[in-house]
Amino acid sequence: MPDLCLRKQAVLTEEIYHEGGPAPAEPLRRVAMISVIQNPFAGRYEPEIEGFMETLKPLGAAMARRMLDVLGGDPATVQGYGKGAIVGAAGELEHGALWHVPGGWAMREVLGDAMAIVPSTKKVGGPGTRLDVPITHVNASYVRSHFDAIEVGLNDAPRADELALILVMSTGARIHARVGGLRAEDIVGQDGLR
Repeated sequence: MPDLCLRKQAVLTEEIYHEGGPAPAEPLRRVAMISVIQNPFAGRYEPEIEGFMETLKPLGAAMARRMLDVLGGDPATVQGYGKGAIVGAAGELEHGALWHVPGGWAMREVLGDAMAIVPSTKKVGGPGTRLDVPITHVNASYVRSHFDAIEVGLNDAPRADELALILVMSTGARIHARVGGLRAEDIVGQDGLR
């Protein structure tokens, strides 16, 4: 499998104090990180690409650790996560799917006991493409208060022969979440669902 060639990285942080209502005791904090790498499969169809996921694992782990550091270093503060990929125009959507295992594995490894599937999205696009990355609760996918998303992108990426790989973490529910459903404090399952 080819080596990883990293061109650039960026970290976006947000602190949300209110959404028009009363301010919570602590602001919601969200961090997104994007790594832009060369797509080793751009411009051609390659039947065997699965092995590149192992090459991506150290990148995913480094990104997840850096994001946790931005949020203060305590895995217990992270309540939501998500991942995504933007594939440059010379690639195919399946190249973005290479991020599923390394991205999800990395956040679970860093957070320790996260049970829920890491939600994901991907698309093909050119420089400046933005991606709405979904966020769900780290331990139960049906916790409605944590259904969220954050828009991520860079003005010069991905170029046609690049992949923009994204991870997202958040510290809580949407500000003023009040539409019912399973609450985080009521999670009882061990399957990442309920």
